[in-house]
Amino acid sequence: MGLPMVESPSRPPSPSGSRLAGVLVPLFSLRTSRSYGIGEIPDLVDFARLCREHGQRLVQVLPIGELSDGEASPYSSSSSFAIDPMYISIDAVEDVAREDLSALLGDGGEAALARARAAKDVDYGTVRPLKRRVLRAAFERFLATEWAQQTSRARELKAFAERHADWLSDYALYRALKSRFGGTWWPVWPEGVKRRDPQVLSRHARELETMVLEQVYLQWLASQQWAAMRREVNGMGVQLMGDLPFVVGVDSGDVWSRARDFLVDADLGAPPDAFSPEGQQWGLPPYDLDEMDRSDLAWLRERATEMGRLYDAFRVDHLVGYYRMWVKPKGEPARFIPAEHAQQVARGDKLVSALISAAASAGARVVAEDLGVIPDFVRASLAKHQLPGYRVLFWERDGDVFRDPARWPAVSLATSGTHDTDPLAIWWESMGFDERRHALQDIPALRAVAPRRDVDKFTPEVHEAILEALYGAGSDWLLLPIQDVLGTRERVNTPATVGAGNWSYRLPTTIEELRKDERAMRSFAVVRRLAQKHGR
Repeated sequence: MGLPMVESPSRPPSPSGSRLAGVLVPLFSLRTSRSYGIGEIPDLVDFARLCREHGQRLVQVLPIGELSDGEASPYSSSSSFAIDPMYISIDAVEDVAREDLSALLGDGGEAALARARAAKDVDYGTVRPLKRRVLRAAFERFLATEWAQQTSRARELKAFAERHADWLSDYALYRALKSRFGGTWWPVWPEGVKRRDPQVLSRHARELETMVLEQVYLQWLASQQWAAMRREVNGMGVQLMGDLPFVVGVDSGDVWSRARDFLVDADLGAPPDAFSPEGQQWGLPPYDLDEMDRSDLAWLRERATEMGRLYDAFRVDHLVGYYRMWVKPKGEPARFIPAEHAQQVARGDKLVSALISAAASAGARVVAEDLGVIPDFVRASLAKHQLPGYRVLFWERDGDVFRDPARWPAVSLATSGTHDTDPLAIWWESMGFDERRHALQDIPALRAVAPRRDVDKFTPEVHEAILEALYGAGSDWLLLPIQDVLGTRERVNTPATVGAGNWSYRLPTTIEELRKDERAMRSFAVVRRLAQKHGR
């Protein structure tokens, strides 16, 4: 991929080490030879090692919260705190008897697993039941050999449940009740359960004691694997970054246990804009801000603190929603809450301050997802809080003129796109003539490829020139989707669409095989050189 390029000035390494480059990859997208057709927690160690060897010191994943059956979007989780058990590595579960694994997978299970491992995309319909079957057998073995004997591992589980009781006791009961009531969502459960009558809940908790314990066990396994993974990743000198969804789904343990904090009869969305002239409705419950104030934003603070326990930094999704929510109450037109400008400013400052302080208490940094239609007062608030926002290469422009990435503010995160955008390859080749002409003229690093006859194609030379522009950005942090590192064309999600192609992207091959792929290694060699050149 080498080519003669106009040399942009190299930046010396930051004395504080604050300039970082990294890679965004959904956890479900990772492949290793041992994983079960979906990325698993320990796979992040393999991926982080590959990144670190090539100068990338940051790895971001999308939300990992537990999803309901049939749901694939990580932004519609059934919990703000529970890790989805589908990310548990079966190989790392002590209670799985390896000699019994074939029997545990059931008739046709090994063949189904082989197909899921080889599949181009994540096959949730196969992966979930297979993993659930094996993990249930693991729990039953734990009950018989550990819990019944109250061994040291049983005591560890009990201690874990006590440490996380603030959210785990309600969530484990919620999952058990969901099974009892046939997987239906909680608003149609029997009245006493739906309204959380203490006597009714106590009776169900006794009757479902083993099912509740199973949920605790699964979260314990996930937590253990996550802690071990993070120790290894941090030990390599790689920071781990997460993603905090703005809110959770209605059918979630959080909304069932804290319904007073949400407007369950209203729908959250986004106002009309150039991409969505009629606006958007997401089917998610808005916050009842007045009610949350009464607890001093306790749930919001708990979420941010938990994110700090899991990650070194996290992205706050839909930042503008903390200042003003686009809400459609049932039978009424959509409107902003709060309605007045001054209220929006005050509300956002209060919520963002709470997020930052809670994250800092756990040693984590906050990054703001401030894309889309963002009022000027939100940008001013971010500057006041020294909160880095996003700078997306092809959206950073004044009219038709692209801004030079080298002039982007240090307190920002540079990127080529997000999980919701086209990969660079598609973006470049779908550009109109005038837009591409401006990009080649306005962005210094692209001028070297401007004379090429095939500049309208996403050639290796064009790819490297775009990467040069991004690595040379003034932003302290740089984060590239894995597709844009590799120069591939797969999407993670297409907004406002529903289908099997969303949230199912997998790496084209296992991480082990990726290391043997000449084209992939050439791309990683480029980003390693650019990270060193630009002090990242």
